[in-house]
Amino acid sequence: MLISIITINYNNKQGLERTLKSVQAQTFNDYELIVIDGNSTDGSKHIIEQYKTGLNYYVSEPDTGIYNAMNKGIKQAQGDYLFFLNSGDNLVNESALAKVAKHLSGEDFVYFNINRIKNNKKWVREVPNEMSFFYLHNDTIPHQSIFIKKELFYTVGAYDEHLKLVSDWKFIITALIKYNASYKHVNEVFSNFYEGGVSSSKGSFEAMEKERQLVLKQDFPLLLNDLKYKFKLERTLRTLRKSRKINWLIKLGLINKF
Repeated sequence: MLISIITINYNNKQGLERTLKSVQAQTFNDYELIVIDGNSTDGSKHIIEQYKTGLNYYVSEPDTGIYNAMNKGIKQAQGDYLFFLNSGDNLVNESALAKVAKHLSGEDFVYFNINRIKNNKKWVREVPNEMSFFYLHNDTIPHQSIFIKKELFYTVGAYDEHLKLVSDWKFIITALIKYNASYKHVNEVFSNFYEGGVSSSKGSFEAMEKERQLVLKQDFPLLLNDLKYKFKLERTLRTLRKSRKINWLIKLGLINKF
């Protein structure tokens, strides 16, 4: 089984070197490494030249955004599973891919937990075993922790390049909800995500939420209505639980506690 590792980079030469080092140090050999650089001007091209003997494909040219670059990587990938490890992020140790490969058993998505690192502090972000619309409507599976079967891109399509921040989320929720994609969660960590990228600022979070709401309204209006109704019921229940009259009736045994 071949794993395609796709690394997107733009003007992040130090991060790019960290990523390439961690991949090329792996004891597992059944992978290909693809680098898509957005015509960087900070010396990233020198890093690519330095590591090019370990690259199966690389290009440095202008793109229209991160999802345009990711789609370029998908087109070049020959692997059974695709994994996006963008510049700056890395694998936890030299045996990470070997351990991952044991869990790639045919599901459309195989995803793991992930280390998040900020200001030299590290913590584990855990992802649920079971996926649901309730979880996915405002959260996602980090692309640094998920392996995607290449065939799924033929079914669902490439990443939506009209979106700037949440196209990978849209792909996941569309595959799971509309195409009933299979998935498996592995309760282990194999990669590090270093915060500080395009999606880490407060302004980006707000922009991401706007894009998510746009996708939900366009593609999942009925599910979104159900979710709003659920939230309305929960607010009503919280209000009722605080009601003196309701609590008095519960104490008298006239109604059951809820």
